[in-house]
Amino acid sequence: MSKPHIQVRDLSISYGDHQALKNITVDIPERQITAIIGPSGCGKTTLVKSFNRLIDLQEGVKVSGQILVDGEDIYNPGVDVTLLRKKMGLLSQRPQALPMSIYDNVAYGPRIHGLRNKKELNYIVETRLKESSLWNEVKDRLHSPASRLSIGQQQRLCLARGLAVNPEIILGDEPTSALDPISAERIEQRFLELKDKYTIVLVTHVLRQAKRLADYVIFLYLGELVEHGPAEVIFKSPQDHRTKAYIEGTFIEAVKIRETFLYQEV
Repeated sequence: MSKPHIQVRDLSISYGDHQALKNITVDIPERQITAIIGPSGCGKTTLVKSFNRLIDLQEGVKVSGQILVDGEDIYNPGVDVTLLRKKMGLLSQRPQALPMSIYDNVAYGPRIHGLRNKKELNYIVETRLKESSLWNEVKDRLHSPASRLSIGQQQRLCLARGLAVNPEIILGDEPTSALDPISAERIEQRFLELKDKYTIVLVTHVLRQAKRLADYVIFLYLGELVEHGPAEVIFKSPQDHRTKAYIEGTFIEAVKIRETFLYQEV
């Protein structure tokens, strides 16, 4: 495993009486694609949103444990959350283009952080749109509303917007789930090309996608970390029966059998 970029230590997160994550300890390798997999409601989105502290925005949330990014505990009281989020671009399930032009969407982040030089902004917009494989499709209409783009184009625009502030990490919460297959393939291809420059963490419910993209895999179930490791190891020779059942598509049946067996033991 390469050098860890994000280190999670004994992380527990609850919403009111519901505990979403239980004592998670895992390292996210630098400049690789890490896929977080598991059934719906297992805590995947909670984990990825804890990395940029978007989880803070939800009412009644309680966080214990540590998350270290570049060796700094991001839940320390003195942490500048704005600077932390600048380190991390986020792609949500559905693209959230800002109600402004294509150009202004990409320039938004640099402007927020004080950049006003037109030449520099032009360079950033062009470079990031190229990096997101969108430049050739929009270069002649940069000042038209972003809302006129297709959903697939809007998701690539959101990727360009995230890259515009020079992040270290790209977070994706099922970033292709709302896209058609061609648009999803384009986003996947961008991830594969970008991983040499960025640490990429993806939540996905599509095992085929995790197999195509992931260098490292984290499997969660009911808020617990069941297994993690290099993708080749997890997909070819998982150690836990739940991981094996999930990968083979027999997860529900395996869980029922296991629960029956445990009940009989008692």
